[in-house]
Amino acid sequence: MKQKRSLNWLKPLPFLLPFLLVYLVFTVYPIAKGLQMSLFDWTLIEKKGFRGFDHYARLLEDPDFWSSLGNTMLFVILSTPTMILLALGLALLANIQTTLQSIFRGAFFIPSILSVSVISYLAIFMLQPYTGFVNNAIQMFGTDAEPFWLNNPTLAWLSIVAVTLWWTVGFNLILFLTALQDIPDQLYEAAEIDGATRTQMFFKITLPQLVPIARVVLLLQVLASFKVFAQILLITDGGPGTATRPLIQYIYEIGFVRFDLGYASAMSYALFFLLLLLSIAQIRGRGKEGSMI
Repeated sequence: MKQKRSLNWLKPLPFLLPFLLVYLVFTVYPIAKGLQMSLFDWTLIEKKGFRGFDHYARLLEDPDFWSSLGNTMLFVILSTPTMILLALGLALLANIQTTLQSIFRGAFFIPSILSVSVISYLAIFMLQPYTGFVNNAIQMFGTDAEPFWLNNPTLAWLSIVAVTLWWTVGFNLILFLTALQDIPDQLYEAAEIDGATRTQMFFKITLPQLVPIARVVLLLQVLASFKVFAQILLITDGGPGTATRPLIQYIYEIGFVRFDLGYASAMSYALFFLLLLLSIAQIRGRGKEGSMI
């Protein structure tokens, strides 16, 4: 009997092995291979000499690395708070019991299912000077302004952030909407009996109940924003100049345009450790407040 119990741990293995193999091949192996590549000179087709930590020392003196990292952090700062507020506002709107509820939910979520190439093409088409929808809409209000949205660094950043918010807000909206629907109705009924106003119920019941999911959205959004790449590559190609080039695009250029995979791997690991530190700091901060997801 005791021997039978000791072998019970073997029963889940047939179910876990397929996933474990896929995880090892497509996640663990690339991570280990990337670390190895960061320690060598490595072209697209062959490994060359051992460089130790030279690539890591090189990135500390590379102005393009720091400017690209600065662009990435600017995108994180611009997009993360606006994404959370926008997703929360749209979730509250989509949670209102009206005949338009299904339309709101569908309209807010549909952009999330589009591919990055589609949303990038739409953005370029709508932001064109002279013929674009956005400039024509502005001129309908009686102004002759003809902004070149993708040729000015400030306007280019505003365009990229706006397009990203429109494209990805649907996923965060669903998270907030699910949390809103999990709030017990008894809390609102008790507050109503006590004479609480709608505003008081929002700040005393709704917002505190949304704090756990807001932390999840914050963590996911920060990680996603640090990995921004495709929409910037397709809409501005990092321009004008390198004003909007994020770190991932710089890593891509070093690895697959200049074929310096060793240095590209070292920068990838630098970004990995930065994200790891941010994630640990956020999780430890949540732990100190005694609240878990």
